[in-house]
Amino acid sequence: MEPAIRVNQLSKSYASGFKALQDIDLTIESGEIFALLGPNGAGKTTLISIICGLVNPTQGQVQVAGHDIVTEYRAARSKIGLVPQELTNEAFETVWATVSFSRGLFGCPPDPDHIERVLRSLTLWDKRNNKLITLSGGMKRRVLIAKALAHEPQILFLDEPTAGVDVELRREMWQVVRQLRETGVTVILTTHYIEEAEEMADRIGVIHRGEIVLVEDKHRLMRQLGRKQLSLHLPSPLQRIPPSLNGHQLELTEDGHELIYTYDVADASADECGGIATLLGELRDAGIHFTDLNTRQSSLEDIFVSLVRERQ
Repeated sequence: MEPAIRVNQLSKSYASGFKALQDIDLTIESGEIFALLGPNGAGKTTLISIICGLVNPTQGQVQVAGHDIVTEYRAARSKIGLVPQELTNEAFETVWATVSFSRGLFGCPPDPDHIERVLRSLTLWDKRNNKLITLSGGMKRRVLIAKALAHEPQILFLDEPTAGVDVELRREMWQVVRQLRETGVTVILTTHYIEEAEEMADRIGVIHRGEIVLVEDKHRLMRQLGRKQLSLHLPSPLQRIPPSLNGHQLELTEDGHELIYTYDVADASADECGGIATLLGELRDAGIHFTDLNTRQSSLEDIFVSLVRERQ
């Protein structure tokens, strides 16, 4: 199957000399949810804007569903729906009118049944005759998604889709995105909310200072780069870690009341059935007792922060 997006050696420089993107290579498969993560100014929005035909690249090639964005602009753009970060709705238009108008912009014939399906899927049907100025911020963001879906695109870009909305609405939006993927729509989202990518994405891409530093399956990424920590709470403070335990990655907290054992999730020799059992036996032999223990696994946020810090 043809990839939804194929980017080859894409760069963007401005007259000031600033390089927003440098030699980007990226392939996004049809039907996946792809999350693009990066700090402010990393190049996320620039990359999306080039793919969507809103910004001209300095060099490189981009194909959308097999169509070149320069030589086959109209065909490429018709495959894309874009939900921008900013709320820019027409305040005094009705929901129905603004979504129907967006369909017409792409030269699509009127299709009230499709518009109804889109509005119902986004819980906007009861608001179809409301003017946009009367809607809440969350509802306005749903209207942006409805406008992007009006011309039946194969690929949907969501630039910070849940910025500024409350936690409950954010989770509702996540469900909407999952439903879109189930209908065959490829979804690419940029987000500052790491839990959003962790919850929804099939693959994660990390962009930093205009360069793609990593693209990986989400679960594989967390297995490869994730770590676990076992915290052992001691009944009395320990002055130092005995030399007999130097073979383990152990740290002692400043107050001496907690030992922290860190190990890689992907390291079979250090898992709960191996390394931890050995460690507990050696603690017992060293006369160290504990009153409680708990484990913590690295989150996607921990991994993201670590990757960015390494490239500062």
